[in-house]
Amino acid sequence: MTIVTLAGYMAAVLTTVCWAPQAWKTIRTGDTRAISLISQALYAAGLSMWAIYGAAIASLPLLAANVASLIPVLIILVIKARNHRADERALAQV
Repeated sequence: MTIVTLAGYMAAVLTTVCWAPQAWKTIRTGDTRAISLISQALYAAGLSMWAIYGAAIASLPLLAANVASLIPVLIILVIKARNHRADERALAQV
């Protein structure tokens, strides 16, 4: 394994692990008030594009990092979207 490949795998681990605490807190509390729906959606789209690119150039570290990072980001995005709809319904009833 080359140093470049090792660096790619380390980047994959670090960028994936950094989202675990946020995903866990969001799942546990359901609190998404401080999270931007648009920002989270754009980030998920960007990760998806990077994963497609990684697959296209056959870069396992790039593909793995982005697919693994996409999972907690999508979890947060789904919870945020649900909360956003609930907030909009509550405001409409006021």
